[in-house]
Amino acid sequence: MITHKHNTQTMPAVYLINLDRSTERLQKSRALLEKHNILFERVPAICGRSLSEDSCLEHYCPNLNKARYYYNLTPAQIGCFLSHREAWRRIAEGDADYGIVLEDDFLIEGDVHKAFATLNGLTHEWDLVKLSAYANRTRPIAKQFFINDEFNLVVHKKPMSGGAATAISKKGAQKLYASTTKFGRPCDTEIQHFWEHGITVLSLMPYPFAQDVTCDSTIACRKKSKDDRRPLRRLSQQGYQYLRNKSEVSKQLRNLALQLHAE
Repeated sequence: MITHKHNTQTMPAVYLINLDRSTERLQKSRALLEKHNILFERVPAICGRSLSEDSCLEHYCPNLNKARYYYNLTPAQIGCFLSHREAWRRIAEGDADYGIVLEDDFLIEGDVHKAFATLNGLTHEWDLVKLSAYANRTRPIAKQFFINDEFNLVVHKKPMSGGAATAISKKGAQKLYASTTKFGRPCDTEIQHFWEHGITVLSLMPYPFAQDVTCDSTIACRKKSKDDRRPLRRLSQQGYQYLRNKSEVSKQLRNLALQLHAE
């Protein structure tokens, strides 16, 4: 069982990533958050297709992409990553202990205030906690820890992908922002390589948020060209990630158990 501490922070900083042209999504997101008395700060999403080549290459590195991924990122994926980096920067430089990053296709399915209270009360250090699943999918669980009658803290055998709703601590945001000055993978794939960034990735379940799968993605990936794909690279990367991820998840579980035992 995970114990809780008293924390005076009752409401985290909430950042909503939203493209300027997506006014209907902004209205829908605002209505959902206002219904639950949640204040938020809008983060203007970066439209990758509007970026100049120099702007794209300021952080996106084709050489890293070729070494670490199996196709060239699309402008939309680059814009998505840059949008999340801006949210991380705001958390890293802000006063709150942690922040919530939302994409504008989120839904609220649980008691978000109880979820925030649960995060406020965690006694061990954490970096990133997933609050929703990608396309509402499931993933095998390595271990789950009872927190309270509402939520469990979960370590998946492979971190959940997707970014509809994520809690990120100030320290976690600082690590992610500093370690992604140059990147070559999609944002959620980069987070799945959590050991490269020195962060922990957990899930709070049942998830209080969900992804609205009826919405088309406005900032995530677009269809890739077959000419850009590198199938042999993909096979080698998947093999490496499987073995390394298994090792690092086990290490994360051991460290978490030590922290809980020390309490």
